[in-house]
Amino acid sequence: IDEDYKRYYPYNELASKVIGFTGGDNQGIIGIEVKYDEYLEGINGKILTLTDARGVEIKNAGERRSEPVEGDDLYLSLDYNIQMYAAQAAVKVREEKQADSVSILVMNPQNGEILAMVNEPEFNLNEPFALNTEIDTELSEEEKQNALNKMWRNQCINDTYEPGSTFKVVTATAALEEGAVTIDSKFNCPGFKIVEDRKIRCHKITGHGSEDFLHGTMNSCNPVFIEVGLKVGAKNFYKYLGKLGLLNRTGIDIPGEASTIIHKIQNVGEVELATMSFGQSFQITPMQYLVAASAVVNGGTLVTPHFAVKAENADNKLVEKFQYKSQSNVISKNTSETMKFILEKVVSEGTGSKGQVPGFKVGGKTATSQKLPRGSGRYIASYMSFAPAYKPKVIAMAIIDEPKGIYYGGQVAAPLISQLYKNILPYLLEGEKQGE
Repeated sequence: IDEDYKRYYPYNELASKVIGFTGGDNQGIIGIEVKYDEYLEGINGKILTLTDARGVEIKNAGERRSEPVEGDDLYLSLDYNIQMYAAQAAVKVREEKQADSVSILVMNPQNGEILAMVNEPEFNLNEPFALNTEIDTELSEEEKQNALNKMWRNQCINDTYEPGSTFKVVTATAALEEGAVTIDSKFNCPGFKIVEDRKIRCHKITGHGSEDFLHGTMNSCNPVFIEVGLKVGAKNFYKYLGKLGLLNRTGIDIPGEASTIIHKIQNVGEVELATMSFGQSFQITPMQYLVAASAVVNGGTLVTPHFAVKAENADNKLVEKFQYKSQSNVISKNTSETMKFILEKVVSEGTGSKGQVPGFKVGGKTATSQKLPRGSGRYIASYMSFAPAYKPKVIAMAIIDEPKGIYYGGQVAAPLISQLYKNILPYLLEGEKQGE
């Protein structure tokens, strides 16, 4: 009998698409397991013996052994409690709304430490080759492999989507930075905006009438943002996309991060700029969006999102404390303060009212984006929120893919994050005065 070792995952499905799993040879295959394999794998032991020319061991010739060295322990920023709460909330809303998938991200906006990353449906890490969906027909090898690859995909970083109205946070930030608008700038919404040969509608068909920029954002009014986007101009718009990290990958420490899908700037006319200003006609990853939103509310620092904090050896000696790049002053503190004020109003009095959390002031932005092809009746409901509103310690996002029935971000995604915050804010902000 030969003794062998196999990786075991005590939490089964928890954070499965983040942690990843190892193959038969204990090599990492996806997620953290593959990214930090060199720290986790250790060094195999050896037994050296003398053999004759045919490879038969020579008796009593002695042997030399080198003992195996244990792999390092890897400490992650993932918080078990927050991950559990988020996972339970995602399962519940996916069942209620019969959605294709639900993703939840929770991060510290000040330093990029990821506290939770849920991609429901998850899979059992101890049975990574068992499909998590019931399939009636027998699959060919290729079909099974494709189904497994889909099951292992981490939607938060591997997949791109049109962000929709949550992206108005970026447009508003660019406009305030460039002095194209102030909080009191006046607009008029008749329910649509004509751009070149296109009539682009507001979600409120009768229009919002006369409104200032603050109320335009609170109402998530497309005509206001079209006007603002056109005032900012393509060159400046792309400048802030770059500053807020939306034209590059975030550099997160798990493999397979997708890239932005966006028009080349020379191909951006007024119609393209108009649709981009409210989050359509380009695609980013949820993680990219959350990093950009963090920079908007944390005072202007672009952080690198990450899981790994440190590695220690078997004797609890520090092997490495992981360092991550950050870039300060990508936007001014003044604009950051104004945006926090606006986004707190979105939740306290605007479209994000279902994201309110009793005892806490939170900021946020909702979105309901149509999936391609337009008019297919398929939507993505999403909501980004940070708390406390004026000194953010946590930023979170929920994305619900193809919810059935009511599909608006404010109705579906905002209550999900509100419920999550009710559970985790007292725990995260222990000892701090509520209502800050």
